[in-house]
Amino acid sequence: MEGEQEQRLLIKDQTSEEESSLVTRVWNESKLMWIVAGPAIFTRFSTFGINVISQAFVGHIGPRELAAFALVFTVLIRFANGILVRFFRSIFFKVQNVKNRRKKSLKERGGP
Repeated sequence: MEGEQEQRLLIKDQTSEEESSLVTRVWNESKLMWIVAGPAIFTRFSTFGINVISQAFVGHIGPRELAAFALVFTVLIRFANGILVRFFRSIFFKVQNVKNRRKKSLKERGGP
C-alpha cells in the first residue's frame, strides 16, 4: 500500500529542473497539462455540437417535440455534470489529504 502512494501518475523527464531552461520546463508542464485538459475540452465541444445538431433535427418535427427534447437534454446534462463535479471534487480532496499526510510524515522524520 505504501509503495502505491509513491508512484507518479504523470511521469516527468529524468533531467533535473536546475539543468533545463525555463522554456523547456514550461513546455514540459504544458504537455502534462494538455494530457488532462485535452479530453475535457473535446468533451465540451462535442456535447455542445450534439446538442445543437439534435435540436435542429428535432425542431423540424414540431415545436412540442423540440420543447420536450430541450427539457430532457438539459436535465440529463445537468445531472451528468453534477456527477462529474462531485467525482472530481472527491478526488481533489483525496489528493489534498495524501499531500498533507506526506508533509506530516516528512516533518516527523525531520525532513523539510
